[in-house]
Amino acid sequence: MKTVVILGAGYGGMRAVKRLAHAKTAVRLVLVNQNPYHYESTQLHQVAVGTKEPEDITFDIRKAVPKGVEVIIDRVISVDQDSKTVNLSRSGSLGYDYLINALGFESETFGIKGAEENGLPLVDLDTALAARRHLEGTLEGYRQTKDENDLHIVVCGAGFTSIEYLGELVHRMPSLVSRYGLPADKIKIDCVEASGKILPMFSQDLVQWAVTYLEKRGVVFHVSTPITEVRPGIVMSNDQEFTANTIIWTTGVRGSHVIADSGYNEKRNRVIVQKDLSVEGHPEEFLVGDISAVPDPQTGRPYPTTGQISVAEADTAAANVLARLAGKEPRAFAFKSVGTVCSLGPHAGVAEIDKLGKWKLKGSIVGVLKKIVNDRSVFELSDLRTMLESN
Repeated sequence: MKTVVILGAGYGGMRAVKRLAHAKTAVRLVLVNQNPYHYESTQLHQVAVGTKEPEDITFDIRKAVPKGVEVIIDRVISVDQDSKTVNLSRSGSLGYDYLINALGFESETFGIKGAEENGLPLVDLDTALAARRHLEGTLEGYRQTKDENDLHIVVCGAGFTSIEYLGELVHRMPSLVSRYGLPADKIKIDCVEASGKILPMFSQDLVQWAVTYLEKRGVVFHVSTPITEVRPGIVMSNDQEFTANTIIWTTGVRGSHVIADSGYNEKRNRVIVQKDLSVEGHPEEFLVGDISAVPDPQTGRPYPTTGQISVAEADTAAANVLARLAGKEPRAFAFKSVGTVCSLGPHAGVAEIDKLGKWKLKGSIVGVLKKIVNDRSVFELSDLRTMLESN
């Protein structure tokens, strides 16, 4: 019996497992993940701000996977392509005939001095909880320290995660001010971005609406302001200083370090894959999600790494494993976005939907739409009961 191994239980990994299991092909199907739970990475910012608890965005992998799937809770150290084995921290080596690697992302510091030591990333449940504890502890501490930097927050980056974090933060801030008895007029929230653009994936009118929404609630944007160093309590842009005792680092992500550790030909831990998502020279191995660089045939540039694309890639990878098992030719990956939804807290946001024409949405309707998207994700990766339990 052939062994198919899936690495990672994020959006791509869970989707591939379900596709392969439901095909009812006679294979040994093994899912490897570092944690016993799946978390909705698109909701980490809510845990980081404190508007959701970890149990709201997680579910038990073992309960969610179809019957017959083996689940190994262990950390992947490396992949040996020549011997077709995955090296695990506690379980030793795991052999495979086919591999779908969906190990996910890590924070990207771009080599900026002090960023890793002094910034708070939002890349998994642990880092989101650490950011929340720091935020709440620093704000609460102001009553004793009277240090106004305890009331200052700098968000580094103005991409998707940064803006969603800011939206959630300004939504919760009034309750935090009340809870800790803080002077509301001394709260300061800065967003520092190297490029001249905010939310580059959206049209300018929606970007302007989002920026205005956040500015009215106290956020100050600094675009074309490259970060050159991060010190304890200070974000530097050449000679300009932004002081804050809470520094959120959301400038970008790279793929899992396992890619570089395994000797792949990579850039930022992403590998340019073949049209069928396989690795050059290894037709039995498929990469999906944040470790996979898939060229967009229209632009020639890799698609951005999103949950939507990861799920689409997982569908193709699973179909191609089944094709290989049946002695058939794999299919090329094709992708058409159904749209993008960016929340600004639970009751507002901006969205572009590509369904029966291009729809541009803003305001409270996007908050409802975001919840629908999140619920659908949980339902598709697990089941109805899990979805209902998460609400």
